[in-house]
Amino acid sequence: MDGAGRSRRSERSSGPKTDLKAAAIGAVVLLREYFGFDRKHVKASHDRGPPNRTILWLERHAPRRAALWLTLATLLGSALLGVIRGGHVDAVLAELADRRNALANSAGFRITSVVVNGRRQLSQDEVLGIGGVNGRSSLLFLDAATVRDKLKANPWIADATVQKFYPGQLRIDLVERAAFALWQQDGRLAVIAEDGAILEPYLSRRFLSLPLVVGKGAEIRARDFLELLARYPQVRSVTKAAILVGERRWNLRLKDGLDVRLPEQDVGNALAVLSRMDKEDRLFSRDIVAVDMRLPDRLIVQLSEDAAKAREELFKDRKKKKAGDA
Repeated sequence: MDGAGRSRRSERSSGPKTDLKAAAIGAVVLLREYFGFDRKHVKASHDRGPPNRTILWLERHAPRRAALWLTLATLLGSALLGVIRGGHVDAVLAELADRRNALANSAGFRITSVVVNGRRQLSQDEVLGIGGVNGRSSLLFLDAATVRDKLKANPWIADATVQKFYPGQLRIDLVERAAFALWQQDGRLAVIAEDGAILEPYLSRRFLSLPLVVGKGAEIRARDFLELLARYPQVRSVTKAAILVGERRWNLRLKDGLDVRLPEQDVGNALAVLSRMDKEDRLFSRDIVAVDMRLPDRLIVQLSEDAAKAREELFKDRKKKKAGDA
């Protein structure tokens, strides 16, 4: 507020209105001159002073009607500035595009047929919405390159081809990514493609059967590891999740809660040993909680608490029998 109780904002806002009013008055005067209303038709006042030298110089040397065009440019610039400051640029551009498309549609370039090939996860309406194609779009002013770029920005779409066939057919060929695995990090679950691209947050139960990988960097290395794991169906069938530890090596969490700590190197050999031990000794059915295979020359098995107590009691009984026999 200033001393007179008026807001500074109102002072600022009065400036453009005054400028527009002055520009409008100037435009009227110049239009009068443009249509031939010169000074001969206006009675001059007797108390009029001598003309300004600057005005006389401009009248002699400036191009004819220059002031008129300058005034019109000022008015146009003021209107454009108002649109920009008011945040209406997108709305104005959209309105202009709609008007342009309406003219093209009325001239016979309305999109009457749409063909979308290669879609699996996305519906046709979703594809058109992603590409920015709607009922007001005309084939004449549709930018195929822009539609393609919008489609490729969607994580489900690996590649897209957009073709226009006049007067009214639009064809879109898609190469979609396939859902490959579920990836969990920091408590969040997402659907990923083979290349590690995040397709969408896990929201649908239709992805429940996908393999689960956990940990930072697991989404990038999942494809190679899961391909290796698939060679050992005895292990793959009982695996619940593959956990990348320190972005260096993998652990397996089996469906019964058993943890298998794999080595950083020669993982394929470790999986082969694990598969053979289950076939021969039913390793996965035993009362154990962890199998540590990180050391190349040994395998460490951690018993469950109940199994450890039972084993300890068994050793005690054996010692007692030996002492009694002695």
